[in-house]
Amino acid sequence: MLRTPLSLLTGVVALAFVASAADAVPTAKPNALRLQRLAHADPGGYSGDVFGHRGYAYLSSWHGGSCPSLGVRVYDVRNPKRPRRVSTFGDARSQPRVDGSWTEKTIVQHVSTPSFKGELAVTTFQRCTGGDFQGFGLYDVTNPNDPKELALVRLAPRGSHEIWLQPKGAHAYVYTAIPRSELLSSPDYDPRTQQAKTPGDADFRIFDVTDPGHPVKVGEWGAWKRLGVKPTQGRGHFVSTFVHSVITNPAATRAYLSYWDLGTVILDIRDPSNPRYLGRTGASDAEGDAHSAALARNGKVLIETHETADGRPTIFDISKPAHPRKLSEIRLPGKVTGTGFTNGVHDPKVRGNRAYFSWYARGVVVADISNARKPRVLARFVPAESSDAENAICSSRACSLVWGVYAEKNYVLASDMLSGLWVLRLRAVR
Repeated sequence: MLRTPLSLLTGVVALAFVASAADAVPTAKPNALRLQRLAHADPGGYSGDVFGHRGYAYLSSWHGGSCPSLGVRVYDVRNPKRPRRVSTFGDARSQPRVDGSWTEKTIVQHVSTPSFKGELAVTTFQRCTGGDFQGFGLYDVTNPNDPKELALVRLAPRGSHEIWLQPKGAHAYVYTAIPRSELLSSPDYDPRTQQAKTPGDADFRIFDVTDPGHPVKVGEWGAWKRLGVKPTQGRGHFVSTFVHSVITNPAATRAYLSYWDLGTVILDIRDPSNPRYLGRTGASDAEGDAHSAALARNGKVLIETHETADGRPTIFDISKPAHPRKLSEIRLPGKVTGTGFTNGVHDPKVRGNRAYFSWYARGVVVADISNARKPRVLARFVPAESSDAENAICSSRACSLVWGVYAEKNYVLASDMLSGLWVLRLRAVR
């Protein structure tokens, strides 16, 4: 049976979890670190990922059961103790065309090209039942108080799930994941058996957004067409391969595709029109579930997260991309019992020698990765449980599930699916 991750669901699903007493955060030792709460802002509705850029937090949204198309909520966090909501974009109220969709992932970068100079945001759109638009949107957020739509790009056979934006010299590119596209867009796809014989359009696509008002698709890559790895296999255990997420290095010369049970696929993208396979981190198996990735040590180290019931970040040496070497795993002390993957780790971020994780029911986790072979958990923060009015993610009426995390110099942003934006500070315990 296909195991569907939380971030791919398009309907209402109840997920149960129960934290055991053994899962309590250990008492801090002298000179230890802790994540201190600075502020909290609840915009209402369900939240998706969070991204920080130049003193602002961009809080994406999830569909829940009613799919209210809440868009991206922008907060001024230049005073991290007093976040102030200043605008919204990609929502049904300001853009009726996107009604019936949700925006779970947003990336913001400074871009300077012949056609655009300023702060550029890209956000994903996925379609709920009855919705029309799916794809991604580009917005000028040079003035975060007044975002301006630049372009909406329609994608088939489904919208953009996760996305990346990277400037490269006088150019800028959007890299997007369209899960199961090779399967669902196949000319001979059979929805009854969920099988096909011929690969369709690739799961990974590259768009030139040098002129963000007129994006142009310039490249794509799919493991079925390029490597002969079919999206589904079922001998003894079910294996599913699709692009869930993508990041690039700052130079935009390599892309890292979180390819679920295929591991993290590393591509040479110096020529965006012809991505070239370099290697991958893991073997195809039923417990791969490579969800997201982050880079450390100038791109020589990769952290891979897994959206599984016993989720754990895995650290790889990728200095030789054809032969990635596993260095270590990070596991939290104690045990959480329950169903689904609410114990799993969602997204990683890296700042210096520290890795930051959004770990669903187990909160925000910070680890020291200065010795990548022996990472150490430094601190953890679990938001207070909040009520789930639609009972869409909790088996009970209250829970906490941390979706996203983003580390700035003086504070850490986190998004809880139910309670919204949290602003934290990592500080010594005295």
